[in-house]
Amino acid sequence: MLEMTREEFEELVAEALDRIPPELTRLMDNVAVFVEDEPPADDPELLGLYEGTPLTDRGEWYAGVLPDRITIYRGPTLRMCESREDVVAETEVTVVHEVAHHFGIDDARLHALGYG
Repeated sequence: MLEMTREEFEELVAEALDRIPPELTRLMDNVAVFVEDEPPADDPELLGLYEGTPLTDRGEWYAGVLPDRITIYRGPTLRMCESREDVVAETEVTVVHEVAHHFGIDDARLHALGYG
């Protein structure tokens, strides 16, 4: 497995977020991004997870709720990548994929766009 400290991986996640166009990040609302070492035991190869209510599904009722949660998993990413460059690329794809879920874009559309 490729070695990378948690701090280095967190920095890659932050850099991937910084590469999202500002006109999109300004629209993100009530969402927090986390890095965890491992995904849930029932899905050990999961690279990222979005939990919450997409912007497209929010209505008048949406107030006073906890932030949506995007989690990027370090362990599976490092296990599947062969180089630091692979980790950078895969992290960016995963971050964009999960942020897209926040905007209401489903997996089928993401796969079609190359963010599978």
